[in-house]
Amino acid sequence: MGFAASGWSRSAAAQEAVPSLCRSAAADWPQWRGRHRDGISAETGLLQTWPEGGPKLLWKVSGIGRGYSSPIVVANGVYITGDEDKELVISAYTLDGQPRWKTANGEPWKKSYPGARSSCCYDDGKLYHMNAHGRLVSLDAATGETAWAVNVLERYQAKNIMWGISESVLVDGERVFATPAGAKGLMVALDKRSGAAVWATPALDGEHASYSSPILIQAGKRKLLVNSCTKYVFAVDSETGSLVWKLPQADPKNTVSTTPVLSGQMLLFTDASPDYGVVFGVRLGDGAASQVWSSELKITNGGTVAVDGRLYGSSTHGIMTGWAKVEVETGNPTQVKPVGDLSDGSVIVADGRFYCLTARGMMTLQELTETGFRTAGTFRLADGEDQDAWAHPVVCQGRLFLRHHDLLYCYDIRR
Repeated sequence: MGFAASGWSRSAAAQEAVPSLCRSAAADWPQWRGRHRDGISAETGLLQTWPEGGPKLLWKVSGIGRGYSSPIVVANGVYITGDEDKELVISAYTLDGQPRWKTANGEPWKKSYPGARSSCCYDDGKLYHMNAHGRLVSLDAATGETAWAVNVLERYQAKNIMWGISESVLVDGERVFATPAGAKGLMVALDKRSGAAVWATPALDGEHASYSSPILIQAGKRKLLVNSCTKYVFAVDSETGSLVWKLPQADPKNTVSTTPVLSGQMLLFTDASPDYGVVFGVRLGDGAASQVWSSELKITNGGTVAVDGRLYGSSTHGIMTGWAKVEVETGNPTQVKPVGDLSDGSVIVADGRFYCLTARGMMTLQELTETGFRTAGTFRLADGEDQDAWAHPVVCQGRLFLRHHDLLYCYDIRR
């Protein structure tokens, strides 16, 4: 069963009418969830099935520090964050796994679920990263030298959250964007060259940051930043910082951790708290938005992908457990794989296959058929005892990159 992973042919009028995801100016996999932040890789020529035991391991490195963040890959550089005893470290490697440099970005997260949260973002020779305490830094990607650093929580009078700030910041044009949800700014834009404040969206009363990261969409003539906090989902004009629309969301304990997804005219959001989970669809209009459906599914930090008008993710609560697909227009869910086969996990898509890594450390390659997922390969990455293999897979330059805490793996998945 084939599918078009990223776009289809449209008339010029239709292209203008339908919102689209904005692409990073950098090639490869330069930020959280890829160039479009949608979890979909443009790679082709990849293995459609894996041999027993999985694809060939090209290299493995240790010493990256503890964490749940995913790597980014740009040209001959691989960048990953991790927590050591006294600091968060950002490590750079070549595409062949050779160390280039290591530098610090403030203190590590030592409270509940210790470890690094956020991925780096690459743009125009610089790396941008925000640690779990809100310290946003700009580094030279070639040397690791710090260009500037700002504590976003302090600047915008925002409070940290239970499991630490986890947002992977977004860069577009001359600005870097973050979502402190503080008394002096809901979303904020900083000059990427200096860290100086550019704009701040007025605060929403009682709002706090979630664990989500924003996406950037082209909607008509405007670029909109879309994100979730604890009480609302919203869109902000990336040029002016004005709040374009907001809609309420009900997450009892603020465990919103999934990145919004765009499919056609619809934005898809997920809420997930203990014994609670909802996926809901928001239809975009002319400068407005409205919620049109919701489904009782609990999809957590494994995230979702949208392919051919359907949303895919792993649900652990609600009307369905296991891997599910949700019709984007109606919200109707269907199971594509039982929970016993894949359990809670993260997903990305590349070359007609779903790459699913379970929280228990089982890496699988899935083919989408008329009757659901069919396993096309599997191997064990981690022993599964801790159930915390939460870093998302990355597919780039014919390689599969996987992270489990202090270890970073690179596999050859070319045909």
